[in-house]
Amino acid sequence: MDYTHLGRSGLSVSRLCLGTMNFGWKTEEPDAHAILDHALDEGVNFVDTANSYGFDAGKGRTEEVLGAWFAQGGRRREKTVLATKVYGSMTDWPNDTFLSARNVVRSCEASLRRMQTDWIDLYQFHHVDLATPWEEIWQACETLVAQGKVLYVGSSNHAAWQIAVANEAAARRHFLGLVSEQSHYNLLTRHVELEVLPAAQHYGVGIIPWSPLAGGLLAGVLASEGGERRRAREERVERHRPALQAYEDACRDWGLAPADVGVAWLLHQPAVTAPIVGPRTMEQFEGALAALDLTLDEAQLARLDEVFPGYRPAPVEYAW
Repeated sequence: MDYTHLGRSGLSVSRLCLGTMNFGWKTEEPDAHAILDHALDEGVNFVDTANSYGFDAGKGRTEEVLGAWFAQGGRRREKTVLATKVYGSMTDWPNDTFLSARNVVRSCEASLRRMQTDWIDLYQFHHVDLATPWEEIWQACETLVAQGKVLYVGSSNHAAWQIAVANEAAARRHFLGLVSEQSHYNLLTRHVELEVLPAAQHYGVGIIPWSPLAGGLLAGVLASEGGERRRAREERVERHRPALQAYEDACRDWGLAPADVGVAWLLHQPAVTAPIVGPRTMEQFEGALAALDLTLDEAQLARLDEVFPGYRPAPVEYAW
C-alpha cells in the first residue's frame, strides 16, 4: 500500500479511502466488519463516514457499526485514520443541523459516543453553511482540537472561494484550517478542475474525490446492460452513451476493467489524495483495490481526455 500526506498535514493516509455510506443499512454489520478488517489487512487505513449515514436504518447507524468494530479491539481504532462529517440534519429540531458552534460541538460529541472513540482524526463539514461565519465555525473547532476530540478539519462540497475564505479566516486565528476537501470528481464530472483544484493546491488542501465511478457509469455500465437500473440512472446512461461507449472501447483495447481505469485516473491527478470507494460487498471492495496497481501511460491518459474533456484552471479556460 502506498501512503501520502493528507494535504499539507503530516498525517499519512492510504491512497484509497474506504467509504462506509452503505454500512448498517445496505451492508449488514457482520459483512461491514469483515470489509473493514480486510481493508486494514490490505493497508487501507483511511475510513470515511458521516453522522447522518444510516438512512433506512436510522441516522447515525453507520457510525454505530464503526463503533462496534472498534470495540472489538486489536488496535483497530489506533490503526484507522477516522473521518466523519457534520452538517446534515439529525432531527427536525432547528439547532441540530448546519455549522453553528452549538451543532459542531454537540454533533462531534454524539459521533464520538456512537463510534466508541475518544477522538476523530478528520472532522469534515459535509456542506457549506453560508449563514454561519467562519469565525464561529473555527472557534468551535479550536475548542474541539484543544480538548483532543478532533485532530484535523476538512470540508466537503465547498467552492474554491469558500476554501480560500475559510483558510484565510483560520490563518488570522493562527489555526491550521482546512487540510482536505471532498469533491464530486471523476472522468464524467470534472468541473472542480476550473477553480477548486487550483485553490486546493494553493492552500495545501488534499482532494478526496467522492463518487469516483460516477454512480457506476464508469464501471462498464454498457457491457452489463440488461440488468435492472433505476430510471434516473438510465437517463444518465443515455445522455452520456457515446462517451461511455468510447470509454469502454478504450478499456477493452487496453485489456483493463473500466472500474479500475476510473479510479486509477483519479490517482494520476496531482491534487488528489485518495478517492473514496463505497463498497456494498467484499467483492466490490476487492475489485477497487486492483486500481492501486494500475499505472496509466501518457497515451492512455490523453485518450481519456479526448473521451471526457476536462478543464484548464480558470480563467485560462474561458479568457484570453
